[in-house]
Amino acid sequence: MERIKTGIFSGSFNPIHIGHLALANWLCEFEGLDEVWFLVTPQNPFKERETLFDDSLRLEMTRAAVSGYSKFKVSDIEFHLPKPSYSVNTLHVLSQTYPDREFYFIMGADNWELFPRWKNHEEILSRYKLLVYPRKGHVISIPPACPNVKRVDAPLMEISSTFIREAFRAGKDIRFFLPAEVRPYFSVSSI
Repeated sequence: MERIKTGIFSGSFNPIHIGHLALANWLCEFEGLDEVWFLVTPQNPFKERETLFDDSLRLEMTRAAVSGYSKFKVSDIEFHLPKPSYSVNTLHVLSQTYPDREFYFIMGADNWELFPRWKNHEEILSRYKLLVYPRKGHVISIPPACPNVKRVDAPLMEISSTFIREAFRAGKDIRFFLPAEVRPYFSVSSI
């Protein structure tokens, strides 16, 4: 029986925005993934904790953003794993918990450049498939020794969560950068 091709889109989603959703949709429709799981990361080892919205708020916004689309799911698995979150550990747990799925780890070209600094990155390269999407200012160079890594020619999205947070704090109208289901969270004064 063929395993379900499941993309793991791991990130802070601080907040989730239309760029994340458009990329995930593109990967399902044009790259052959059956589903994309948005894996909300409570503590990325490369990010400062102070810049993150509350974990439960980011999870709630992500769930709201993907509601109603059957190919998108949200996972809080890293909320139940030791902190900080290391992708190699998460992928182990996912593989053991869901043996009917073939996992594809989704990452941007910016993270691909940093990938040699990731914990047990060689193990990830040997055991899992990686899909690397373009990011402005970053080159995707995949050595021949990495047959499980594929560059995907997804549309280049120049939207970032940092831009959205800064624009909101500056009083800018950001409604068209956010999924409709996430917009109400940005009228809350705590953001």
